[in-house]
Amino acid sequence: MNEQPIRAAGGIVKGTGRNKGKIAIIRRRRYEGEIALPKGKLNPGEDERAAALREVEEETGIKAVLGDRAGETRYAVRGRLKTVTYFLMEALDDAPTQPQDSGEVGNVEWLTPADAIAVLSHAEDKKLIERVFAS
Repeated sequence: MNEQPIRAAGGIVKGTGRNKGKIAIIRRRRYEGEIALPKGKLNPGEDERAAALREVEEETGIKAVLGDRAGETRYAVRGRLKTVTYFLMEALDDAPTQPQDSGEVGNVEWLTPADAIAVLSHAEDKKLIERVFAS
């Protein structure tokens, strides 16, 4: 793995209103029905903060306010390292969610952090949520 890592960014989106106390997760159509946090690759020249906001809105339809850096996950994708930087985000409202990329994302759900940990597909995502909400 001596190539440059794949860089991606995403968000741990906290709900408001009727979704207060919950976070947004996505169920992907691709990747065998993966259940994950919204994230995606950085575009050329894009920084992690801008990519995180863009990807969250594309994958969930949620407009959010960017908060602090929440952490990073790392894993291999076809033998190449991928790093994903996550930021805490706050949804601006509790309007119904609608993915802009419905080809990739099947649906968006609001779950408590504990429920999200129970269903997320990847151990790295589960550990991140555990760290963020361990209080």
